[in-house]
Amino acid sequence: MSEAKPVGGKVFTGPFLFFLVITLIGIYFLAKRFMFGIGAVSNMSDGFPWGIWITYDVVVGTAFACGGYSMALLVYVLNNGEYHPLVRPALLASAFGYTLAGVSVFIDIGRYWHIYHVFLPWFTNLNSIMLEVALCVAAYIAVLWIEFSPAFIEAKTGSKSKANKILIFFIALGMLLPTMHQSSLGTMMILAGHKLSPLWWTPLLPLIFLISAITMGYTVVIFESTLSALGFKRPLETEMLAKLSLLIPILLVVFLVIRFGDLLMRGQLGLAFSGDLQGNMFLLENILHILPLVILASAANRKSGKMLFLSACLLMSGGLLFRFNTYLIGFDSGIGWNYFPSVSEQFITYAIISAEILLYMLFVKKLPVLPSHGQARA
Repeated sequence: MSEAKPVGGKVFTGPFLFFLVITLIGIYFLAKRFMFGIGAVSNMSDGFPWGIWITYDVVVGTAFACGGYSMALLVYVLNNGEYHPLVRPALLASAFGYTLAGVSVFIDIGRYWHIYHVFLPWFTNLNSIMLEVALCVAAYIAVLWIEFSPAFIEAKTGSKSKANKILIFFIALGMLLPTMHQSSLGTMMILAGHKLSPLWWTPLLPLIFLISAITMGYTVVIFESTLSALGFKRPLETEMLAKLSLLIPILLVVFLVIRFGDLLMRGQLGLAFSGDLQGNMFLLENILHILPLVILASAANRKSGKMLFLSACLLMSGGLLFRFNTYLIGFDSGIGWNYFPSVSEQFITYAIISAEILLYMLFVKKLPVLPSHGQARA
């Protein structure tokens, strides 16, 4: 098994400066938000109390950040140690993704100075699914950074950290918490009732969200590994990723069978062919799930770095659209309410994405995150 080593090299490269500029633009709009209120930068309303800050930065962002969770299930539960070199990069991406999702919640709350009330027992509403999500996500952020802490110790001491031996409790907790809150993100939209289109409203939403999140975790590992190899001029890990990708078609089949079986049982599948926006977005969402299934069903495609990356891009788009459809496109607040994100909202989201990329680039160059060597380029 390869030891993790810092990539090294210059920090202020062209891509780094590009994402830094986007981040700084977003910080300008954030300053405006905190000085003049959420209405100064957002198109959210009583009819649409959350927009892309929750839909992308939290609902989509945490699914994209499930690489650490999915790899933990594979390595520590299914005991596939050969994938261990992929764990720490996935863990780092998860830590950034979840941390910035927490930041997004802070930005999204109107009275952000009261956010600490979530942690005070005398304000606790035990019937609130949002409380469960908030506490789970907050706890998981802490767990992720504890799990990643050996990288800081190894960077400082130059030797392998003994902390790895005492992390088993946090690893177990790190598998429990995402199982709870990823399913609960689906439960939240069950509460929408008739306001959510029958194409997405189902009592099975918690299960569907959980399966989708695990699938997205493996997909993002492929995506990140490929981009890291190309961006840092490292060998591609195609052989290992090909074996990992075997899990994705299985999960996709389960996802699609439950998804379409549920619609057939409820007699709502015909809405997909109504020709309206919701029907068309439903079809596009599922096409983006079916195409990767077809691609990865071929052993030859799984051995191709290009096809693995293509399937990852398609499936990430499909997972993103599934969540956007559930939280925004399929949601109808009633007559008179509409929502489209303002330029300010969009740039704040772009800045959060850019900040995650910046920090990832910085950490892998300075800390032992990526394995010191890999397979030959494919």
